Amino acid sequence: MKYNFDEIIERRGTNSYKWDLVKEDGVIPMWVADMDFQTAPCIIEALQKRVAHGIFGYTLVPDSYYETIISWFSRRHQWKIEKDWILYTSGVVPAISCCLKAICMPGEKVLVQTPVYNCFFSCITNSGCEVVENELKRVGNCTYEIDFEDFERKCADEKTTAFILCNPHNPAGRVWKKEELERMNDICLKHGVKVIADEIHCELIMPGYQYTPFASISEACRDNCVVLNSPSKSFNIAGLQIANIICPDATLRRRINRAININEVCDVNPFGVIALQAAYNEGEEWLDELNQYLYENYQAVKEFFNTELPQVRVTRLEGTYLVWLDILPFELSSDEAYEKLMNDGKVFVNSGTMYGRKAGQGYLRLNIACPRKTLMQGLIRIARVLSQYMDEEDLSGCPA
Repeated sequence: MKYNFDEIIERRGTNSYKWDLVKEDGVIPMWVADMDFQTAPCIIEALQKRVAHGIFGYTLVPDSYYETIISWFSRRHQWKIEKDWILYTSGVVPAISCCLKAICMPGEKVLVQTPVYNCFFSCITNSGCEVVENELKRVGNCTYEIDFEDFERKCADEKTTAFILCNPHNPAGRVWKKEELERMNDICLKHGVKVIADEIHCELIMPGYQYTPFASISEACRDNCVVLNSPSKSFNIAGLQIANIICPDATLRRRINRAININEVCDVNPFGVIALQAAYNEGEEWLDELNQYLYENYQAVKEFFNTELPQVRVTRLEGTYLVWLDILPFELSSDEAYEKLMNDGKVFVNSGTMYGRKAGQGYLRLNIACPRKTLMQGLIRIARVLSQYMDEEDLSGCPA
């Protein structure tokens, strides 16, 4: 590889949320979704050039920003975006909240597919709305499918006005197929439900899978959705706080833009504007090598557990760098496993219950976006702790 993803860079003492939240020495953090890799060199160089100017006032987002986004999604994902569709903001989570405020009235219901990214829940409740869960169906201990009968039943509720789609899905690891996305939209259209598509992980795709932008599928999908994306996950620049809302519907876009201004998330960091353009204009080779390294990390996780502790069933990873571990065969709840791993193993993972109290019970979320040496150290600690709580009669692992 041209880029060295094996390099271990010290992050402790840098006010890193991932590494410095826990003050105890020796803990390996494998939880929150940021990576332990330096971002693409082209981004670092662009930021260094901007820093050298020495003045960091309010920033005007230039035409080149929009042109860069349009070019990236056209050449990489065959999705034609128009400049007028793009609204910038400080992050995907604020974007979700603004979309909910534009679409929903307080007291209405918002559909999510659990287990799912925990901030969806807070965005919905903070908007005065009610969370409705379409629980994904576990298939063969290794992946998930949509329960379409339940999905339609939940959409048919007259109080359900929006559906937050996670595409690719965090933490289930699915990269939804075109036909799955189209079927979800058909049901939403039938019942007057708007789709808010969180596609922040769209560039983190494993070999053999293809991300499909929801709005690119058809006019029907385009006209019934809002797409949210950002280079923050794929290029490890979440701290620069830049994201985009892509909304082809002019009426809805005006409402969202109003919500952005009411909630004061209309100004963005000048470094975010610079970083996005550098990433999308010059970072494609780095991103492709990153995805290959993440795939090899995922293969290492599967091989480790299949060999050392097959009771841990590794959910198939199609996209993201967040591996969903099935620990149902163990005599521990998710929260108990989290506590044991933190206190006894000195490894910080996420309890599955963060992503749905019912759908996440018996699971852990593992961030594998780190140098392989760190990954293997963490896996050894996890196996050492969990092996003390095995159900000896259950030796079923996931197929390699």
